[in-house]
Amino acid sequence: MTKDLPAKKYWLVGASEGLGRALAKSLDARGASLVLSARSEDRLKDLAAECRDARVVPVDVTDPESVSNAAKEAGDFDGFVYSVGAYEPMKSTEWDGDAARLMVATNITGCLNVLGEVVPRFVEKNTGHIALIGSLSGFRGLPGAVGYGLSKAAVMHTAENLRIDLSKTDILVQRMNPGFIETRLTEKNEFKMPQLMQPEEAADHVMRAIDKRRFSYSFPRPFSWMFTVGQHLPISWFHGFFKGLV
Repeated sequence: MTKDLPAKKYWLVGASEGLGRALAKSLDARGASLVLSARSEDRLKDLAAECRDARVVPVDVTDPESVSNAAKEAGDFDGFVYSVGAYEPMKSTEWDGDAARLMVATNITGCLNVLGEVVPRFVEKNTGHIALIGSLSGFRGLPGAVGYGLSKAAVMHTAENLRIDLSKTDILVQRMNPGFIETRLTEKNEFKMPQLMQPEEAADHVMRAIDKRRFSYSFPRPFSWMFTVGQHLPISWFHGFFKGLV
């Protein structure tokens, strides 16, 4: 028997590509109503046409006014997923300030902009489901991950803050931390990516995490164990796993 979702209507931000797009289809298949948001209105409209009950609300998460207007247009919803992820591989020896600022503005500030619209609503109603998509790269510092790693670490830390602050409410907070997913973003990587997942496979993991109601869910195994266990190792030991990439 399929378990009921913790919410009936989800505002899914970052739905136009990759994991967000696949997750929209998975939520739709489970009976959820959807509000689909991202910058690409055309891609969102194509996705909405494939769903039972979905409508499109474009948003630029880096623009507070755009976020505020989108939240109003989204109407009532009791579930929220932030699946936005700007990514540029960057080593400290090849610094790109514009890329670093874009990742921070999109992945951190954008997340906070949207949460600023979502959290007060859920607190007022004392109900809701918040799911933030982190990354295995957020657990510890990695080669070539300046900007992205720190921004995903911030998202994951934000989920921890939300969890403790909302622990006496009926609001469910979760974070899902995927490894490598085959998208137009990971195509930028020039190294072999262990256990590279298709977006649909990653979405299956997220749905499994939702059903388990577990706060933090890292995948895929066994690759994720390197990070969940590795965060407790001496930093020199952990970095030893990546010597070939430095």
